[in-house]
Amino acid sequence: MRILIIMLLAAIGCGYGAGCTRKEAPPPNKATRISATKAFESYFGPAPTTDKGTCYAFVIYFPAAKEPGKVVPFPFFTFDEASLKKVALQRLMGGMVEKSYAADLPQLFPTGCRLLSVTEQKGLVTADFGKELRPVAAAATTGDALFNAITLTALQFGGVSGVRILSEGSELFPGRQPPVEASAVLQPSAPRLLNVVAMKETAAGPVQEVDALFDRPVDISECRFTTLNGQTLTGDVFHSMFDMAAVLKPKEPGKLADGAKIKVAWKVTDKKGRSAAGEETLTLEVKVHQD
Repeated sequence: MRILIIMLLAAIGCGYGAGCTRKEAPPPNKATRISATKAFESYFGPAPTTDKGTCYAFVIYFPAAKEPGKVVPFPFFTFDEASLKKVALQRLMGGMVEKSYAADLPQLFPTGCRLLSVTEQKGLVTADFGKELRPVAAAATTGDALFNAITLTALQFGGVSGVRILSEGSELFPGRQPPVEASAVLQPSAPRLLNVVAMKETAAGPVQEVDALFDRPVDISECRFTTLNGQTLTGDVFHSMFDMAAVLKPKEPGKLADGAKIKVAWKVTDKKGRSAAGEETLTLEVKVHQD
């Protein structure tokens, strides 16, 4: 997810006001709808638009901790059309690193396990992993989740009709048929606030924006940033690229420092109508663009 977070901070979309001064962002230049898989649209609604080039939206099916064998879809984006399936499987291997999901989504792929190759022939995708994956596939507690996560992640892409999962050339699940999606996939929960990040242009420069990062594209009806002593951080607030963050352009950036505690009050609704609200205190992480 951290790779995605860096992408989210790259651009600003439409403006909105929520406890801050309303400001309309300039219209995007030749905005186009992101190309999305049917799985993305099924779980997260219509894909957002972008003016930053041709982009692709898909889902990663992460294993669910509370229901062994089941998986949960999460949205991801890439500009790399040529390697869509490889990118998706590599992101699956990376796991969900955000602390708010640590107890919900276990990491199945052992440290050091690599994706050796991804090939496709006549609709059959073959993914070959390192030998470290063999015990995971063989275990009763993890084998079903591993099979479902890899298979469904690859099957969502157009033209894919089957998936083989190998470990250094040997079949991990010989003869096994793809799962019925309705029985293997848990519906996404309500949207969550993942993190709050401040961005600078240079290490010595002032903070230029503060970003409240959500786990999916959302419509944001309210987002207020305050310090622990109750002082509101004033400024203009925008939706980010992919509609997955609220971006504050602070009027007094000198008050923001790495490690500061920031309270975020928010109300959001995702593109499938799931609503959520909350007030959370998070530690501000300051990053430099291109970090």
